[in-house]
Amino acid sequence: MLLQMLDYLGVAVFAITGGIMASRKQLDFIAFLFFATLTGIGGGTLRDLLLGVPVFWVQNETYLLVCLAVSVFVWFFADWIESLNKPLRWADAVGIAAYSVMGAAKALSVGDTILVAVLMGVATATFGGVLRDTIAREPSSIVKSEIYVSAAFAGAGSYVLLVQVDLPQVACALLAGAIALILRGGAILRGWTLPGYRAGKRS
Repeated sequence: MLLQMLDYLGVAVFAITGGIMASRKQLDFIAFLFFATLTGIGGGTLRDLLLGVPVFWVQNETYLLVCLAVSVFVWFFADWIESLNKPLRWADAVGIAAYSVMGAAKALSVGDTILVAVLMGVATATFGGVLRDTIAREPSSIVKSEIYVSAAFAGAGSYVLLVQVDLPQVACALLAGAIALILRGGAILRGWTLPGYRAGKRS
């Protein structure tokens, strides 16, 4: 039940970021629906295709209805959402926390290895946002210096590790999601980064 709720949460908050992007571009409602759906289901679709399992929203149209509901909500309340502090980045952070755990959990559920599970968590948590930013022609957070992919990696990695020590699944999911959210939140609030590559002197 918890993982199902995380899946819906991941879709919803990423769909919100897609709707926010459409509102900033002053696009029509069909574009709102496109951006919300693309961002909401993009990461999970990549995950399922790579895992070779049925794509989640094809089997359960509730995910598409979630994207539709989010599109309507953002269409009417975009100004209010924008009045909040950094709404796109915070919604993205919650999506990363939820989807990094869900992506890793789904990979483990179909019998994949620990490493594959971590990578699926990272892909699930980041790909929708990459699609959104690429199509909107906006700089993607994935290429900025602040912690982004690293938060997804920490969430997925900690979930997998916690599962290996036989903690209850609910505890694993909540702790791992919190780790990812704290790291991404620190990047938003405090500008947390990891050391970047520095080229050495060339003769």
